[in-house]
Amino acid sequence: MAKSRSSLSQCPNNMEAQNLTRVSEFHIMALSEDPHLQHIFFGLLLSMYLVTVLGNLLIILVVNSDSHLHTPMYFFLSSLSFSDICLISTTVPKMIVDIRSQNTVISYAGCLMQMSLFLIFVFMDDMRLTVMAYDRFAAICHPLHYQVIMKPTLCRYLVFVSFLLRLFMSQVHNLIALHFTYLQDLEIANFFCDPSQLLNLACSDTPTKSTIIYFVVIISGFLPLSGIFFSYYKIVSSILRLPSSGGKSKAFSTYGSQLSVVCLTYGTAIGDYLASAASISPRKSAVASMGYTVFTPMLNPFIYSLRNNDIKSALWRIGNRRS
Repeated sequence: MAKSRSSLSQCPNNMEAQNLTRVSEFHIMALSEDPHLQHIFFGLLLSMYLVTVLGNLLIILVVNSDSHLHTPMYFFLSSLSFSDICLISTTVPKMIVDIRSQNTVISYAGCLMQMSLFLIFVFMDDMRLTVMAYDRFAAICHPLHYQVIMKPTLCRYLVFVSFLLRLFMSQVHNLIALHFTYLQDLEIANFFCDPSQLLNLACSDTPTKSTIIYFVVIISGFLPLSGIFFSYYKIVSSILRLPSSGGKSKAFSTYGSQLSVVCLTYGTAIGDYLASAASISPRKSAVASMGYTVFTPMLNPFIYSLRNNDIKSALWRIGNRRS
């Protein structure tokens, strides 16, 4: 199916473009054409979605129910859990329905809506990771001034500003998508309406599309990632000055796992965008996108809660109150 449509993906000349109507629907890439594999993917995706939603909901409920966790770090963690639930809910339910219905068609308006929501929540995830890294930097490197630096009003302000910034970025993507002219019945080389793949379908010169992709990667990827790595560099420097080797190993274990989430999220997201700009295999790009759309939201509750003694203690206190 993808091969038959590839011949339609050639952009028309100026005379033909005058009579070209905007595309009414897209075809999403199928996970597999094998019926047996489709059943396996259906079970895996449904299980991962339920684990992600329930795990992140548990974090939100625990943080809001226990007064000991009413701190900036856990405020940002519950905010990250909320955006993770929203992020995975923009892509995976549609994939599950597509497998059951054997229909991979999505309308043009539905594609723009999915892309807009996806961009809002994936960018919010990125900003939460950046703010959480700054919060840990302030707590470890400036412990005496931590309460002054991370005031509740500043925490709410950071969350609100990050939402507005990402809403603006998502609308910029939508305006770019509306500006370009598409051909009829094209297949998107991903499992959802991936913004980078939509740009590849656009009838525009390649340098323009590449410039847009690189600009998005720099603004939404490398700049926040630089701030995160700077924060963790300062944190590691402070940890190395600890006199206790046990304290060092515990700190490295905690922050090492958090840094692995950052690398997985940003690494797969940036790799997905750059792969689309470099015309890498669509299947490889789609697999990379699963890293930050499915696996990271699922792993976050395990990394930020099961390895966190404060969350475990809060769960124990809540359990005792109910018993």
